[in-house]
Amino acid sequence: MVAAKTGDSEALGELLRQFEGFLLMRAHRYMDDRLRRRFDPGDLVQRTFLEAQRDLKSFRGKTPSEFGGWLKQILQHNLATAVAEHINTQKRSVHREILPRPTKENDQIGPWLTSFPDCQSSPSSVAIRAESVTELMQRLNGLPEMQAEAIRLRYLEGLKLPEIVERLGKSDTAVAGLLKRGLQNLRSVMRNDFSP
Repeated sequence: MVAAKTGDSEALGELLRQFEGFLLMRAHRYMDDRLRRRFDPGDLVQRTFLEAQRDLKSFRGKTPSEFGGWLKQILQHNLATAVAEHINTQKRSVHREILPRPTKENDQIGPWLTSFPDCQSSPSSVAIRAESVTELMQRLNGLPEMQAEAIRLRYLEGLKLPEIVERLGKSDTAVAGLLKRGLQNLRSVMRNDFSP
């Protein structure tokens, strides 16, 4: 954090990478299908990183959790701007688009949720929780896409198996397999990262 604020671009890059998974999850959570048709959630995160790099001198916090909160605010501002530009305008409005009928090939996958309740404990507990969530999001982001999506829908959004089956357009057995393999991979990665 200190090195990034003094102009070390490598330190800033590493710091931003630590929050990439968390911000990507939030972008997926808050972008609706109409907005996803215009641009990818990853583009929103990249725009957030560019603005964070540009405005780093204005960041007054000192801890990683404060930095994460600052990045989250930038992301929310960028999302509001995107909604204003792509949904609320007349000529470019997504309401004017005519979409093809959904088929197996072009069916949209539902949004990924990563909403975590705010903690009402001490500041240190909040910081520890924020760091733990960020770490988990990074690990989840490293899984194969369908495994990560199944885990997000089940454990972060709280959907039941039939709802996940409907969202993913896969069979019960396939979704159960994605969940099982995804959890095994996630446990393996977490175990390896924290072993001596």
